[in-house]
Amino acid sequence: MKGGRRSRAVLAALLFAAIASGCGLESGPAGPAPAKGDAAKHGRPGAQAEVLKPGTPAYAESVRRAQAERAVAAKKWGLATTPLAAPPPPAVKPTIVTRQGFEVEGGEDLPPIFTTVPVKDRVVFLTMDDGAEKDPELLRMMSELKIPYSAFLSDYVITDNYDYFKQMQDRGVTLNNHTINHRYMPGLSYDEQRREICDQQDKIEQRYGKRPTLFRPPYGNYNGDTLRAAKECGVKAAPIWASEAYPDHMEWREWDEDLHPGDIILTHFRGPNDWKGTMPDMIRNVMKTITDRGYAVAKLEDYV
Repeated sequence: MKGGRRSRAVLAALLFAAIASGCGLESGPAGPAPAKGDAAKHGRPGAQAEVLKPGTPAYAESVRRAQAERAVAAKKWGLATTPLAAPPPPAVKPTIVTRQGFEVEGGEDLPPIFTTVPVKDRVVFLTMDDGAEKDPELLRMMSELKIPYSAFLSDYVITDNYDYFKQMQDRGVTLNNHTINHRYMPGLSYDEQRREICDQQDKIEQRYGKRPTLFRPPYGNYNGDTLRAAKECGVKAAPIWASEAYPDHMEWREWDEDLHPGDIILTHFRGPNDWKGTMPDMIRNVMKTITDRGYAVAKLEDYV
């Protein structure tokens, strides 16, 4: 979206609409705080769900408070603008199918490979791969900004600090599968691929108590054996990405070099040794791109 005046007008309109309509509830730690009412204070069953029902004045007030807190955090962390509030997640998740041109032979019943979730809302999904950099500032920044994201982990780079990702999980982040050793999957036999995927499923379940349902093949490369092994190991879907974020630029899969509703954004757990900046620098850059173009970040697992 070009033109500062136009961008500011779009952002103002989107924020007003979110507050007025009650949009903006994000899952996990990113959601607005529950309203303080007698029912909520006394813990009546179902009270919080009633107070925070989308479209109600109490819900809109919760969104307004959450956005006010976000604005303070955005200034603290040096963001150009306050991130927009995402709408509530859908009551029924959209049907995900493999992107055209990304199919494998006989893959009709295999986990779908996709770069974009089929939605109409102006939301995108932020995902981070591997786990090499373990920056404590990232944990604080994302929690204070209430920005949801998903992690796709490779065991060989997280073994030196499993607890970092437990802290991430405790803050509402879903830990997904990116294989044990981050190898080029089409170059492996079926049994080798199965070990890479299933062993990581087991590791994450043992360490963090939940078996992943999402898997991302390293480098975005896969074949029929990859998806068959993933299915056997309990994987339901294999999201890859539509764009990739760095501290100083974006890289795009699509010809128009733009965001689209439901796009999945990839970035990595990296730091100054690997790229021109820190993980907070990367977040500042990608959030400027997302917000300037009138999008909010939603949680991938609420849609897939």
